[in-house]
Amino acid sequence: MNFDFSDDQRLLQEAVRTMLAENSTSQAVREVLEGRATHSTKVWQNLIHMGAAAAAIPEVYGGAGLGYLELCLVAEEAGRHLAAVPLSSSIYRAAEALLRAGSEAQKRRWLPGITQGEVIATAAFTSTERYRAPSPLNFDGQRLHGTSPILADGAIAQIAVLQVGNDLVVVDLNGQGVRRTALPTIDPTRPLAQIEFSGTPAERLETAEGAAVAARVLDAAAVLLAFEQVGGAARILELARDYSLERKAFGRQIGSFQALKHKMADIFTRIELARVHAYYGAWALSSDAPELPRAAAAARVAATRAFLLAAEEGIELHGGIGFTWEMDCHLYYRRARHLAQLIGSEHAWRARLADELIKEAA
Repeated sequence: MNFDFSDDQRLLQEAVRTMLAENSTSQAVREVLEGRATHSTKVWQNLIHMGAAAAAIPEVYGGAGLGYLELCLVAEEAGRHLAAVPLSSSIYRAAEALLRAGSEAQKRRWLPGITQGEVIATAAFTSTERYRAPSPLNFDGQRLHGTSPILADGAIAQIAVLQVGNDLVVVDLNGQGVRRTALPTIDPTRPLAQIEFSGTPAERLETAEGAAVAARVLDAAAVLLAFEQVGGAARILELARDYSLERKAFGRQIGSFQALKHKMADIFTRIELARVHAYYGAWALSSDAPELPRAAAAARVAATRAFLLAAEEGIELHGGIGFTWEMDCHLYYRRARHLAQLIGSEHAWRARLADELIKEAA
């Protein structure tokens, strides 16, 4: 039995990797980090035009009609190259929620704009994500009141899918009564915002089980973000390895010292463990298996720990120069910390994993 991706899927991954290597450079990422751009528009447009961003969205709605396995590989490369694009907000969550909860008319209204790159979307759900709103959201069937949870790419998004109780609602962020507040974040390449609604027109998505759909969307996002985390962790390990083979101390390559070998071996082991869980999650996601909640939680926990370890130790392995602004180490550390909290903390997902394991044992 073959547990790996197919040759065609690997070709897509190579194409995305080549494109990102050329366009999602350190300079491009730093333009967003330093506030000179809201996101890497060239990278985002290329992902859209390649059909990579919308790999899992059916062709009838403007997507590539491939599947979740292909999107997982795209996510891995986005993490590897620190792509400063609204992939997780627009595709992993907002588009997925519309696909699973929207009526046919709602899907045809909103999804083509997202898949063609004309609309940036965002989403927030309350099942595992921290809810930090001063006034909870309220939806009266037509209008939205209150303050949203923290929204990834909320400052630049045109629409948002939000959970209000057991309802999922879609709201046009260019409508009346919308006030955005940009929030400080450790990783400005993935900006955050909070939005206050004052009687803003909104529309309920068709499903009557909004909370269940939200949990399913978060499971999918956990798997996809796990691939981003694995990609980022693998890349920082490569950078640390290359540096340890170039840098010399006491007439020897520092990579020859046993202490550094042990550090890199520990990182490699943690990454491979996370990769196994991510692959299991990809299988469960693509086959809509009942094991998805457990697989997603395991992938989320393992990948979060792997990326954090790689980012922290990557700085140490670069020595004194690793702490400087000119090196890219801090870019990976920022992204690792950001992704660790994006859809709920590692602790929340570990608790969810424990709950799933208890259910299975009962």
